[in-house]
Amino acid sequence: MVRLEEILEKVAGYNPSADLDVIKKAYVFSGVVHQGQTRVSGEPYLNHPLEVANILTSLKMDAASIATGLLHDTVEDTHTTIEKIEEVFGSEVANLVDGLTKLSRMTFEKKEDQEAENFRKMILAMGRDIRVILIKLCDRLHNMRTLGALDPAKQKKIARETLDIYAPLANRLGIGWMKFELEDLAFMYLEPEKYAWLKDRLAKERLQRESYLEEVKGIIEEKLKEHGVSGEVTGRFKQIYSIYKKMSDQDVDLENIHDIIAFRVVVKEIKDCYEVLGLVHSIWKPVPGRFKDYIAIPKLNLYQSLHTTVVGPYGIRMEVQIRTDEMHRIAEYGIAAHWKYKEGVAAGGKDDKSFAWLRQLLEWQKDLKDSDEFMESLKIDHFPEEVFVFTPKGAVKEFPVGATPVDFAFAIHTDIGNRCAGAKVNGRMVPLKYKLRNGDVVEITTAQSHHPSKDWLKFAVSSKAKARIRQWIKTEEREKSIDLGKEICEKEFLKHGVEYAKILKAGDLEKICKDLGLKDIDSLLASIGYGKVSIHQILGKILPPEKLEQKQKFFFRKVLDKFKSKPISNAVVVKGVEDVMVRFAKCCNPLPGDEIAGFITHGQGVAIHAMGCSNLMNIDSERKIDVEWDKKARTTRPAKIEVLCRNEKGLLAEMTNAIKAADANISSADIRTNQDNKAVCTFEVEVNDLQHLKSIMAGLQKIKKVIKVERLRGVAKDSEGAV
Repeated sequence: MVRLEEILEKVAGYNPSADLDVIKKAYVFSGVVHQGQTRVSGEPYLNHPLEVANILTSLKMDAASIATGLLHDTVEDTHTTIEKIEEVFGSEVANLVDGLTKLSRMTFEKKEDQEAENFRKMILAMGRDIRVILIKLCDRLHNMRTLGALDPAKQKKIARETLDIYAPLANRLGIGWMKFELEDLAFMYLEPEKYAWLKDRLAKERLQRESYLEEVKGIIEEKLKEHGVSGEVTGRFKQIYSIYKKMSDQDVDLENIHDIIAFRVVVKEIKDCYEVLGLVHSIWKPVPGRFKDYIAIPKLNLYQSLHTTVVGPYGIRMEVQIRTDEMHRIAEYGIAAHWKYKEGVAAGGKDDKSFAWLRQLLEWQKDLKDSDEFMESLKIDHFPEEVFVFTPKGAVKEFPVGATPVDFAFAIHTDIGNRCAGAKVNGRMVPLKYKLRNGDVVEITTAQSHHPSKDWLKFAVSSKAKARIRQWIKTEEREKSIDLGKEICEKEFLKHGVEYAKILKAGDLEKICKDLGLKDIDSLLASIGYGKVSIHQILGKILPPEKLEQKQKFFFRKVLDKFKSKPISNAVVVKGVEDVMVRFAKCCNPLPGDEIAGFITHGQGVAIHAMGCSNLMNIDSERKIDVEWDKKARTTRPAKIEVLCRNEKGLLAEMTNAIKAADANISSADIRTNQDNKAVCTFEVEVNDLQHLKSIMAGLQKIKKVIKVERLRGVAKDSEGAV
């Protein structure tokens, strides 16, 4: 366990004028309020804030941040209040603690809503003071280092969140070492067997690689000395998760991953960087397309460096990074090394380009009210790789890899995106789904008659573009639903001898709006058009019961006859509605045990999607409806499994036996081989629930010649993802 004296010594070492008394006071305060509390592992709770404070010293943080690290859980996990923190430590520390405190005392309908609101609060606090997220990252890093004490389900949930949100945030803030450690720890818990296998394989070849590192390091140092360039050369192995991701993305074995080794050369001046680049290329041949100049075009997280991949001794590919001392300091400490932060200037000033991504984050979080959309957007905009393109006037724009002219158009201005009709890249017309590449010059053509389409959501990548497209579609759908709702009212009212215009003039519809909690008549008509409010609910509030009953007898008989010919699923319960027809979406093919959501289709019942389905993200949130699995129902559902394995005799028999042993029936099977002489087997099996599917997949994974087993979700058949 780290001791307070060690923390104080480190702080005094990099900041002799630091207020050590506030750190001592925070340690005593935290010790008193956390007294008697223990972590899941059984160790005293105080160990955690001490370790967080210690990690903060590695970023050379100020005394207020170190004190906050010691106090960060006091409001959430003890009876301490923010007011008490402010009274004892002042407003600066109190504001930092408040920014880190979760919204645990608020209630939300869904857990996802609570998680999204926690992130919203953190992002808003981060906009006021960037130290909030730096402290939060140190807190998450220690939690990941001690995750082994939790049960496997919690481990996987926290690890997934770390990989999706916190590791990319560390990357955005320029703290590379923290990003790498968070990714490796998350990978270890998400894929323990693959992590252990890869770690063991790399360890076996470590001595050989270390010898190679020393040899190459010596060659570079000799070349620098020969040309009178002063610089420090270091070598390292790439992180386990980075290697695994390459294997997975490229579908290759470890033997085919060549650039596992990387070297770094740190020099005094920028001109030396380019001289060293020339020297490296004079020794070894560069790999085409693998050179990146982040000095001329820095990353938004302040990172600057030259990256090149060369074919080194013995034909081994290796990456060489070249940077100055100052660039290296920023690469190590990220945003914490920024001079404005050191002077205490608030983040996000108009003239500070380094905080542009944070301003974007703050901007689009205001527009995304739906928690699913917000969390998905948060993940999308933190891709670790970027692509840099130019406007016709030469301004540089940065986007996630895979971005298209549509993303570019909305980045310029919302009106440009809404009227985008076409795009030119490097002077040539390209489709709107064209994927932008580094150095492209992009020009957008607009037309008043052109508007966003649902199809754009299939290839738009940036959060701003997706949010604006959804906003346009939602507005358009609302207008259509209002017209449809009005048409339904006019027809149904007429059937019952009532004129819509008279009811509207009498103010009856306004009273109904109040009864249903809707703000105006347009909202009522839109709800009728969406199918969220039944026309019979409206008629029931307007007509006398006896008149309505007489008219409805014949209508209900027709409806019942209609439903007799259509099976009503007994596997799902639609909250607040009885005997409604439900359909399972083929795009995600949910199984009992999956988290699910429903949405009301136009005249085709309720479509059931797996939570997180991309098609569900594109649906107006007003059409979503709460659904749950009927625990009493006994049913089977089809599920697809894809198995990647070595193409060897007898393997198909082993796989079918494994599926049979799990008490499942195979509905169909498709076997094909790829160029690497590996077999790709797709099975459709009948399963009882998600747990049943997992047991089948586990049985297949145990077969020695099987490389990978994964569940296939399916393919969307229409714009709503319905069957």
